[in-house]
Amino acid sequence: MDKVLSPPWMVESKLLVRIEAETDPSIGEDPYNRSLERHIKLGVVNLDKPRGPTSHDVTSRVKSLLGVERAGHGGTLDPAVSGVLPILLDEATKCAGVVMSGGKEYVCVMKLHGDVSDGDLEEAVKTFTGDIYQLPPVRSSVSRTLRVRTIYRIDLLERDGRYILMRIACSGGTYIRKLCYDMGLYLGVGAHMQELRRVRAGPFTEDSAITFLDLYEALEEWREKNDESMLRKIIRPVEEAVKHIPKIYLLDSAIGAVCNGANLAVSGIAKLEDTVKKGKIVALMSLKGELVALGVSKMNAEEILEAEQGIAVDTERVIMDKGLYPPIWRHGKRKA
Repeated sequence: MDKVLSPPWMVESKLLVRIEAETDPSIGEDPYNRSLERHIKLGVVNLDKPRGPTSHDVTSRVKSLLGVERAGHGGTLDPAVSGVLPILLDEATKCAGVVMSGGKEYVCVMKLHGDVSDGDLEEAVKTFTGDIYQLPPVRSSVSRTLRVRTIYRIDLLERDGRYILMRIACSGGTYIRKLCYDMGLYLGVGAHMQELRRVRAGPFTEDSAITFLDLYEALEEWREKNDESMLRKIIRPVEEAVKHIPKIYLLDSAIGAVCNGANLAVSGIAKLEDTVKKGKIVALMSLKGELVALGVSKMNAEEILEAEQGIAVDTERVIMDKGLYPPIWRHGKRKA
């Protein structure tokens, strides 16, 4: 039977209501209508990295252009590789790990070193779909220890003799160069990665990626004409960086405590997605759709719905500013 795996961005979820509650419109903010200063502070630039510079180089350039204190990227691309490189700004840098763990998608040209039949090539694709072992290349930035990575899907798009065009969906940290090398060994003829482009990093895709020229133009419109509309389109709210992970929505009264580092109690939850799993990372959201914090769930979705008390989430990284939601202690009506 063929292996069918769903990458994180294709996992569907259902919203479950624990408490019927409304949010106070006088506090908090619409993630898509923040002041420009806060929009940048809590922003992500989905950059289409060109071939040539390093990921660090382009991240530093974006940081300098926007005048932010911090910037980090959602997964390194080699200098010779182009494509999607999400760059997170200031407070949004706390979500870099979530983006990197959200899966990647690449378009790759693999060159075989010998003749291989279509049938053998298809068999190799099946063999390398699923969990695989990888030893990082010698010239990698991480320690060379054997690790498990997941190949969700390999689509054979086109073939021209020994040149194979593939689309690969995989977990973060997968080395496509090593994948091509290992497939060549399996086929008995050898192979190497000829060209590579990343078309997705977590929830960010090449369809919405921008170039440096786009960023220069947006900054010019803002600084010379006081028109911030283009800059707002280029810099996306941090909430878009967590689209692919399970979410728990908080009552207004619980947000202030979480922003001060408190763990989330069951009593502070209004609704949640059915994909919430014990021991997995979750995004804690306001009922307005603001990202409050990231944490690790201590219960499955079903357990949270049934529980009357207890800690549901260990808070790990607070994103929202303290004081945006003062303690209110208004309770919703428990859904029957």
